[in-house]
Amino acid sequence: MKFIDEAIITVKSGNGGRGAVSFRHEPYVPRGGPNGGNGGKGGDLILLADAQLATLLDFKYHPHYRAKIGASGGSNDKNGAGAENLVIPVPLGTTVLDADTGEMLADLVLPGQRFLAAKGGRGGRGNTFFKTSSNRAPTIAQPGEPGLQRQLRLELKLIADVGLVGLPNAGKSTLISRISAARPKIADYPFTTLAPQLGVVGAGEGKSFVVADLPGLIEGASAGHGLGHQFLRHIERTRIVLHLLDCQRPEPLQDLKTINRELEAFDPQLLLKPQIAVLTKADLATDPKTLTALKRKIVRAGYETMIVSAATGSGLDQLVLRTAERLAERRAELAGPPPEATPKEEGWKP
Repeated sequence: MKFIDEAIITVKSGNGGRGAVSFRHEPYVPRGGPNGGNGGKGGDLILLADAQLATLLDFKYHPHYRAKIGASGGSNDKNGAGAENLVIPVPLGTTVLDADTGEMLADLVLPGQRFLAAKGGRGGRGNTFFKTSSNRAPTIAQPGEPGLQRQLRLELKLIADVGLVGLPNAGKSTLISRISAARPKIADYPFTTLAPQLGVVGAGEGKSFVVADLPGLIEGASAGHGLGHQFLRHIERTRIVLHLLDCQRPEPLQDLKTINRELEAFDPQLLLKPQIAVLTKADLATDPKTLTALKRKIVRAGYETMIVSAATGSGLDQLVLRTAERLAERRAELAGPPPEATPKEEGWKP
């Protein structure tokens, strides 16, 4: 399935039903009064977070959505039926913005979370409503209120615990294929990954976390160079960032700094996330001492660093366990300190 993470849609709620103009026509009732019913309410248009969806592909090819109108009122004080709401499922992690102003309207991250995108129009009043002591036979009724039409911009930000970033061919796809059941395309050329990939990683004792493999970033990605700039928003929801660095490159530390500059240019808050530098392709290193010296250099720069080889599996278990530990620490940090116990009054007894 093609991965689409942006779409602009036009939504319109249903118009309210028209109120009726009607009078009683019964034998032996020479002055029958008004009995026109009210129109029904138009259907609301609601966005619903659905865990079964993973892309905004449907919205790319079907950008228009219209809820049904309410039924008109009838005679004998019969009110028109309200129209059913139109519920549109969207993937978890969908951000809803006003396409004209850019204002964020909703962030749908929990299964079943709803957003009222457009409220249906109210039904019009029938002529019974306008009956007064001085106007016993009103001949007017209201049309239903029109529904609301608006343009919405949908942006999908994947919900993952850990984000894998790095230059093209840093080994991200190979790594996620070894530590999870994800099977991304792997090849020996740049930009093998053309769309984010998610994988669930087991960390022992029933623990697990979700990893997102993002397309390779290059210098200038935040300004639109390469492919990665299209997917930088997916890092915003992750709690930890793993920088994959090819140990065969001339200056892996400079590669790390380059990627961090792009993250900062896109959103400075991304640099506040815990980071682990992961030296990959250790099986290709001809001199272990050089690899160890490279690790020390990156550690001195202030980054926790680990060495792995996805080809041989060396260091992968340690990486998974350490990532799980950092993730638990980050979750506790974001949750904040536990609430203080309320002091018991003097003389209190259990």
